[in-house]
Amino acid sequence: MIAKGIDWVMVWLYAIIVSIGLICIFSVEFKSDDRFFQSLFAFKKNYSKQMLYLCISAVIAVFILLTDSKFFTATPNLLYLLGILLILATFVVGKNVNGSRSWIPLGFMNLQPVETCKIFTALALAKYLSQPNTNFTKTKSHAIAAGLCFLPMVFSILQNETGLALVYFAFLLPMYREGLPAGYLILGASLSILLIITLLLPTTQLLIALAVVAVFCIWFMKRKIKRNRNLLLIIIAIWGISSLFVGAAVPFLFKNVFQKYQADRIFSLVGRDNPFVEVSDTEDVDAAVAAKKKKGDTENYNVKQSKIAIGSGGFTGKGFMKGTQTQGDFVPEQHTDFIFTSLGENFGFIGTATLMLLYMAMLLRIIFIAERQRSTFSRVYAYSVAGILFFHIAINIGMTIGLAPVIGITLPLMSYGGSSLLTFTILIFIMIKLDADRQMVLR
Repeated sequence: MIAKGIDWVMVWLYAIIVSIGLICIFSVEFKSDDRFFQSLFAFKKNYSKQMLYLCISAVIAVFILLTDSKFFTATPNLLYLLGILLILATFVVGKNVNGSRSWIPLGFMNLQPVETCKIFTALALAKYLSQPNTNFTKTKSHAIAAGLCFLPMVFSILQNETGLALVYFAFLLPMYREGLPAGYLILGASLSILLIITLLLPTTQLLIALAVVAVFCIWFMKRKIKRNRNLLLIIIAIWGISSLFVGAAVPFLFKNVFQKYQADRIFSLVGRDNPFVEVSDTEDVDAAVAAKKKKGDTENYNVKQSKIAIGSGGFTGKGFMKGTQTQGDFVPEQHTDFIFTSLGENFGFIGTATLMLLYMAMLLRIIFIAERQRSTFSRVYAYSVAGILFFHIAINIGMTIGLAPVIGITLPLMSYGGSSLLTFTILIFIMIKLDADRQMVLR
């Protein structure tokens, strides 16, 4: 029976957030002279297409709930391989969308394998960590788990989908829950802080500062170093790794991993020009400067328009379909990456706060579901879902209000797009199905 054991709180949270997303997409695109029913069933408008994707998602959700849970524990490795092959297929038959060759055209929609592969990666990680012979206290197990999670991320970077690649760091949450040493997270957090400092300071100044700090530490700890020479090696090692990261890794990241427009947007957040732009000897520097002045701060145009739209909504909003910014198409990509602006302008602080509370309730519910599982497989999978959702929500809303760079990440269940909606629907309903059978010990 389909209703037996189903967590209806999760189902209702899903339905409410998806409905809010449909309302926002409709308010962005529907014009006063459009014929409602004709446009709805013609499937030419984005809101009508989203309705179609929602119907497909509902059918898939029911199919998942009717599927035996053992299917999801028996097929993760095969599905993961399929996901990797689909990603590789985009290099051959992929469609170029906004400079990213990461889409496979299916006629009625475009499939983005690197988005869908998050499902298969979550299942594969859950399968690996739930195996009896997996000892997650060993470095070898950490490396295998990291390889499973970060292989799709590498392919995503090669497809110029840096934003989606970052989401794969979400799998650190289930790994940490299952015993990943905190040292890895401390190292990652330290490098992240160093990266932020690198954005703020010129590379040469920062390298000098690191050397000064290292010398100061050696002088300050000279008595301890005399008793334990290993401390000197540790300080030198930390200084060496930090210097290599600042002097080599960061420039490589901004020159070869991030696209130029992405790097420009990141540096514009801290009020600096991109220092890693290479200007050839034959280029007219004066002309380049003049062109830049004429161009203005275009890297921040999306964010500026987004902040204007959200701010203009005030406390209660301008009212449904009365937003001048979103109705006037001033916000680029307002039905996809910047759908949050529609909610902010139409319904104000009350609307955005309500959505945030719904997302918070969903994340807390997922963690509650994860902790009541008897099976390691189900628990790891649920934490993977929570991590993916959190990354998408935090980065998307952060970039719409200017707290994060614009890197092209959708807002879960809200943004327009069949690939995104189907991915989150499948992610969530597999978890709901596994939870419904939580009395079984799945492995």
